Amino acid sequence: MIGKTLTHYKVLDEIGEGGMGAVYVAEDLNLGRKVALKILREEMAANPNRLERFRREAQAVAALNHPNIVTIHSIETCVVEEASQEGRTVHFICMELVQGKGLDQLITGDGLSAEKMLEITQPLIRALMAAHERGITHRDLKPANIMVTDEGTVKILDFGLAKLHASPDSGEYDDLPTQTLTQIGAVVGTIPYMSPEQVQGKPVDHRTDIFSLGVILYEMATGHRPFGGETSADVASAILRDAPESISDTRPDMPDQFGRVIARCLEKEPELRYQAAGDIQTALAKIGEKVEGKQTDGKPSVAVLPFLDMSPEKDQDYFCEGLAEELINSLVSIEDLQVASRTSAFRFKGSQQDIREIGRRLGVSTVLEGSVRKAGNQVRIAVQLVNVEDGYHLWSDRYDRELKDVFAIQDEIAQNIVEAFQVTLTPKAEKKAEKAAPEDVQAYDYYLKGRKFFYEFRAKGFELARQMFSRAIVLDNNYARAYAGVADCCSMLYSYYNSSEENLQEADTASRKAVELDPDNAEAYASRGLALSLSGKFDEAGEKFEKAIELNPKLYEAHYFYARALFGQGKHDEAVEEFQLACEVNPEDYQAPFFLAQTYLSLGKRAYAAANLRQAVEAVRKHLAFHADDARALYLGAGGLVELGDLEIAQEWVSKALEIDPDDSLVLYNVACVFAQLGDNDEALDCLERSTLSVGSSEAVNWMKNDPYFDPLREHPRYKALIESAEAR
Repeated sequence: MIGKTLTHYKVLDEIGEGGMGAVYVAEDLNLGRKVALKILREEMAANPNRLERFRREAQAVAALNHPNIVTIHSIETCVVEEASQEGRTVHFICMELVQGKGLDQLITGDGLSAEKMLEITQPLIRALMAAHERGITHRDLKPANIMVTDEGTVKILDFGLAKLHASPDSGEYDDLPTQTLTQIGAVVGTIPYMSPEQVQGKPVDHRTDIFSLGVILYEMATGHRPFGGETSADVASAILRDAPESISDTRPDMPDQFGRVIARCLEKEPELRYQAAGDIQTALAKIGEKVEGKQTDGKPSVAVLPFLDMSPEKDQDYFCEGLAEELINSLVSIEDLQVASRTSAFRFKGSQQDIREIGRRLGVSTVLEGSVRKAGNQVRIAVQLVNVEDGYHLWSDRYDRELKDVFAIQDEIAQNIVEAFQVTLTPKAEKKAEKAAPEDVQAYDYYLKGRKFFYEFRAKGFELARQMFSRAIVLDNNYARAYAGVADCCSMLYSYYNSSEENLQEADTASRKAVELDPDNAEAYASRGLALSLSGKFDEAGEKFEKAIELNPKLYEAHYFYARALFGQGKHDEAVEEFQLACEVNPEDYQAPFFLAQTYLSLGKRAYAAANLRQAVEAVRKHLAFHADDARALYLGAGGLVELGDLEIAQEWVSKALEIDPDDSLVLYNVACVFAQLGDNDEALDCLERSTLSVGSSEAVNWMKNDPYFDPLREHPRYKALIESAEAR
C-alpha cells in the first residue's frame, strides 16, 4: 500500500499490524495533515457480517469523541488499481495519528512509580468509562494499545476487537443482527491480557476490560505480567488457575491499597471484580491522595510504630507496644489528623525497611518511631517524627522521668505532634484523652501486660490477661478500659473454654461497669455487646455494638464481634456486612476475611468465599513471617489453603498448630474444621470431641451448628450425639 493514494489519502509508511488489519501513516491531501489509516484485511472485508460489524463499531467509537480515545475521522471505501489484476475494493478507517510511545515501551523491568501509574491510569479509566457507558467493550486492552503522546496525553488505540452490547435503557444497537456479534466459543484478543471468560470463549461484557486493566496495572507495578508460561496454552491455564504473586512482595514501596485494587480487578469470577470502571476510579483517587502525602480535606496523617525495647533485660516488649497503642488511641481522637490503624502500623515491628518506604506503604505523610529504656522506676523514652517525603525529622525529643510520669509523657508527645502539624485538640478529644488515663501508673502497667496476653488468643493468654486487668482494677477502681478487658477475657473463656455461669456473670458485670464509668468509650460498648450476645440478648447486644460503632466507626472489635454474633444467629447476610466493615477497618487482619469467607460458604457463594480466602491466606503468610508460632494464624490459614486446593502446605500448617497447643480447645475445634475439609471425618470428630467447644456455651454450639466446614459430618452419629449432648445442657 505504501505510495498508493486511497481517495485523497497518500499512504506514506506502515505503522503496525493487528487482528483486523494493517495500520499506515498517510497524508490527507485535502487538509494537508498526517493521519492514520486502518485497512481491513481482505478476508474480513469479504464477509458481509464482519464488514457490517466493522462499520457499526467504527461508528460507535467515532461517536465517543473522548480526549483519551483515538479520534476516528471517517469510514472510507475505494478501489485500488493493481498492476497484474483488476482493481480491488479496500475498506479503511481514517483516524488521528497519535505520536508518542506505547505503554509497553514505557514499562521498565522494575515497574513504574506509583505517581506515574496514577498519571497514566486515571485518564485510561476515564476513557473506559466513556466506552462502557456507550455499550462498547474493547476486548483487547494491552500496553501496546495504549499510547502516551509526546505532550503526555493518554490515548486508547485499536478498537478493532471492540464489541457492542445492547443498552437495556437506551435501546442502542438493538437492530444489530445477532450474526454480526462474535459467536460464543470464538476466542479473540491477546492471550496474556485476556480474562478467564475470554480465554474459555464464553460471552463477555465490560468486566473483561476490567480484568485486562488489572493485568496492565500489575505489569505497570512490577514490570512483569501476573500470569506467565512458556506457551500460550500455559499462559491461558495460569489465567484460569493461578493467583498472581503479591505486589507487596516485589514492590514494597508501592501503597498496599494498589495491590488490593489490582487483586480485585484480577478476580477469576466477573461478579467479584469491580462492576464498573468508575468504581476503580474512586479507589485510585483515594490512593492518589495518599501517594501525594495528603488527604483531599487537607488533613495530615501519621503512623505510630511499636517502640523499640532498649532495656537491659529486653523484657519491656509489652510496654513498648502498649505505649504506641496508647498514643494511637490519643491521636485518633484528634479530628484534624488521620492515624494508621494499630495492626497496619504494628506489621512493621522490627522491620529494617527505610522509614520513608514504611510511610509510603501505610499511605501516611509522617511516621512516629521511638525507643524505651526502662529500669526500676526510671524510664527513658526517645521519640522522633519523620517526614515520609524526604526522611527528615520534623520533631524529636527525649524524656528521662520516673515511671509515674508516663501519662504526662504521652500527653506531651501527642501535644508536640499536634504542634508539629499545627492542628488543635478539640474539646471532645481532650475530654476523651482525660478519661482514658488511669490514676495509678502500676495499674497502667498491668493493663498493658493484659492487652499483650489477650492478643495471643488462647486459653492461657486469656487467663493471664484477666489476672493483669484485675490487678489494674485493684489499684484503680475507676479504670473503665481495664473492666472492659476483664469482660472480654471472661467472654472468650466462656465461649471457647469454660462455659460456666461464673464466667458469663463476670463478663456481664465487668462490661456493665465499663460503660457506667466511661459512657463515651467505644471499647466499653463493644465489650458490653459481646457479653450480652453470649446471654442470648441479641437485640440489646446489637444496640450496644451499634453504639460502639457510632462512637468509633474504626473500632475493629465492634464490627468483628458484632459479625460473629450475627453469624451465630444464622443472620448471614447481616454478618457479611459487618465482616466486610471489619476487613475495611483493619485491612491487614487475617481473621475477619476468613470468617467472611465462611459466611459466604454458608450462603452458597463459593466464588465470593474463594476471593476472601485468597486475601486471608496472603495476610496469614505476612503475619507468620513475624509470628511463626501463632497457632490461630496457622489453623485458620490451613483451612483457607484446603479450600484453595493447596493441601500440602495446609497439612503442614495444621500439624504445626497442633504441636504448638495440642490441648487448647479453640485449636482443637478449628483443626477439626480442617480435617473435615480434608475428608478425614474420624480425625475431625476426635478433635471435636476433645474440644470443650462441643459442650460449651450456647453461642459456641450455635456457631458449630452453622459452621459450613462440618457439612460432611452432619449425618455422622458421633456428630449428632455431640449436638444432642450440647443442646441438652
